[in-house]
Amino acid sequence: MRRRTKPAAPLPQRDGVDPVRVRLPEQGPWPTVGDYLAHRLPDEVGERLARMLRAGEIVGADGPVGPATPFEPGASVWFHRDLPEEVPVPFELEVVHRDEHLVVVDKPHFLATTPRGSHVVQTALSRLRRDLALPELIPAHRLDRLTAGLVMFVATAHTRGAYQTMFRDRLVTKEYQAVARYDDGLVLPRVVRSRIVKERGVIAAREVPGPVNAESRIELIERRGDLAHYRLTPLTGRTHQLRLHMSSLGIPILGDPVYPEVLPEAAPGDFGTPLQLLATGLAFTDPLSGRPVRLRSRRGLAAWEAAA
Repeated sequence: MRRRTKPAAPLPQRDGVDPVRVRLPEQGPWPTVGDYLAHRLPDEVGERLARMLRAGEIVGADGPVGPATPFEPGASVWFHRDLPEEVPVPFELEVVHRDEHLVVVDKPHFLATTPRGSHVVQTALSRLRRDLALPELIPAHRLDRLTAGLVMFVATAHTRGAYQTMFRDRLVTKEYQAVARYDDGLVLPRVVRSRIVKERGVIAAREVPGPVNAESRIELIERRGDLAHYRLTPLTGRTHQLRLHMSSLGIPILGDPVYPEVLPEAAPGDFGTPLQLLATGLAFTDPLSGRPVRLRSRRGLAAWEAAA
């Protein structure tokens, strides 16, 4: 069955953030679009919804939706939600590679890859769409908000599939580095294999019995006193895989607020304890040009530099 084409939004992005799209159901008892939105979006009910309808801030395919616009089964409407108050992440997002199809950036700690929850404008995607004037930009993969390093974005809609498929099919070699305590009883290098599950709404992933779905290669690069610098190569891509595997070895990554135990959430604007995990390398064959691409992060890990 052919996938239904998503209609183009009649509203521009705002600060790199797409407008919200609401699709009206195929049938229902609502006489107007506003009546349905009051039912569908209770957070928008009241004077705010009425004001948006009066001001023409809710838009359909044929133009602004007003208070009396009749309900149209299956139609779509778009609007911009009020953005949450966000503390600016005071670190630069460095572009390390850009061509007609790709943008690869060196992301700082604490900056989310894409809008989610309370992080909307203060994300790599929103910043890049705005600053590079690339409204179709979308990530080819994601990096945890607390993890720094290389993230790949695709610049145009018609090439998204080619690059996203590389990650799905494990055709991209990814390298990370981390700082954790040194354990002289731990034999390295080794490959850690386990089954990881991550439940929606639960911050920490966990290892459970069952078929292996997560593999990570862990190597020691160097030791400095009680600390060690590790190279981590994920052979699969489960959520929090490297963090959980390091913790399961008894050497949790420095600054990790989730493993081995979930700590109280840091206050907004507290950037003092970054997770000492860095996505240092990406290597792949470009699916469109056929050229090999190897990229390296220019960032370092503060705890390792301080231990020198």
